Amino acid sequence: MASNVDIKALFESGVHFGHKTSHWNPKMAPYIHSKRQESHIINLEKTVQGLEVALPFITRVVANGKQVLFVGTKKHTKDIIRESAIASKQPYMTERWLGGTLTNVATVTQQIKKLKDLEKRMVSGDLEKRYSKLEVQRFQEEIDDLNIKYGGIKDLNGKPGALLVIDVIGDTNAIKEAKTLGIPIVAIVDTNADPTLIDYVIPGNDDAIKGVQLILDYVSSAIAEGTKSEKTKVEPVIDKLKDAPKEK
Repeated sequence: MASNVDIKALFESGVHFGHKTSHWNPKMAPYIHSKRQESHIINLEKTVQGLEVALPFITRVVANGKQVLFVGTKKHTKDIIRESAIASKQPYMTERWLGGTLTNVATVTQQIKKLKDLEKRMVSGDLEKRYSKLEVQRFQEEIDDLNIKYGGIKDLNGKPGALLVIDVIGDTNAIKEAKTLGIPIVAIVDTNADPTLIDYVIPGNDDAIKGVQLILDYVSSAIAEGTKSEKTKVEPVIDKLKDAPKEK
């Protein structure tokens, strides 16, 4: 995995562009290369090092049957984050972090159960049989609203194995909840954020769409590798169960 991280591609994608020097967090000093035109330049060698540690960790999480929850609610990057999560078959939250998503499981589970039940009844035609067109339309609006809030975590199986955060400052509440539960956090950390909150720091520009996409591509590859490893572990167990002698 480490050899696949291309420092030239990171540079060409603008991952090295930090914020203005007046908006920096001094704790990011070890990850900063220099200053240019009143802006900080991120040391891409540190970015490569961060990815070389974070990507194998993500692979291990997935190989052990755990999920990676993608979190990124910033307006101009949320679409690519959602698409990447869906392609990797991982849960995501990209509209707004709902307080208690991780720490108030009972309430969240109840809402997801309600959503799935309404969707099932809508697809089966049960709602159409029982209610008027106007009432069915209102049910559909409720389904749409619940999907905006909870659609990305409908298939979240318990506590995720890791959080992938794209905007450390914007999604600070997600980080706090993960910290409370001891969930490891992997994050792109820009020059204005606090890296000490993050377990696996990937120093980089969290605004550049090309840069975020490139890092998401690396993450997706790490997840695919983990999925393959998990499948390899599970299949021999299934084969053994198939070959086991039947009880009479």
